[in-house]
Amino acid sequence: MISLSKKISSVVGRTNANYDLIKEGDRILVGFSGGKDSTTLIHALNRLKRVTPFNFEFKAVTVTYGMGEQVEFLSKHCAEHGIDHEIIDTQIYELAGEKIRKNSSFCSFFSRMRRGYLYSTAIEQGYNKLALGHHLDDAIESFFMNFLYNGALRSMPPKYKAENGLEVIRPLIFCRERQLRAFADANELLVIGDEACPAMRFDIKMPHARENTKKLLAKMEEDNPQMFVSMKAAFNNLQTSTFFDKDFLDSEVE
Repeated sequence: MISLSKKISSVVGRTNANYDLIKEGDRILVGFSGGKDSTTLIHALNRLKRVTPFNFEFKAVTVTYGMGEQVEFLSKHCAEHGIDHEIIDTQIYELAGEKIRKNSSFCSFFSRMRRGYLYSTAIEQGYNKLALGHHLDDAIESFFMNFLYNGALRSMPPKYKAENGLEVIRPLIFCRERQLRAFADANELLVIGDEACPAMRFDIKMPHARENTKKLLAKMEEDNPQMFVSMKAAFNNLQTSTFFDKDFLDSEVE
């Protein structure tokens, strides 16, 4: 029996209530890579189905890259816990060999292609929402990466509307990564890690921005243990008129 901590359950429940992520009659496709994040997500949604007064359905979908990945155990795991699951085999890896130049960054390419398959599958099968397993560490790392490397104040919202009309939701967005790791460890779950990264098979530049950002945030949190608490509060306290964008300037700001 899978044991989901009261902390994760509470955070997911509050996030769902505050942002109306899941409603009566929703059909949700879940991106299920088999990592600790998406594994926590499918079990959090499975619990939510049992305790919420409204009805919704979801299916976990695993997109392979065409590298001979062995992901059948994910289907077995889902079947054991009454979760609908589908594996979508693609040739993204082969395509990447043609499209990605030597020494170029690869993360955005694989992420974009995988997301595209999830989008199209959701629409073709009549799902109105796509759930992803991003957590608070992802959101704050994304913010600092955009801030430091791209010159933009940008992060990951709990939900957004894709161009194709599909609503994308992030039920774990206020969970810490360490909580999700603890969930997998406590339940002795077999999860897929960095060993499945397609980059291991390409002669290309490994991404440094995220690794550097992780190290920076770890040092900052060591110096200020409340940093993530403060950052989460800051994401809900946007004072846009204090920046340089002319569209948000307010003459009354001191």
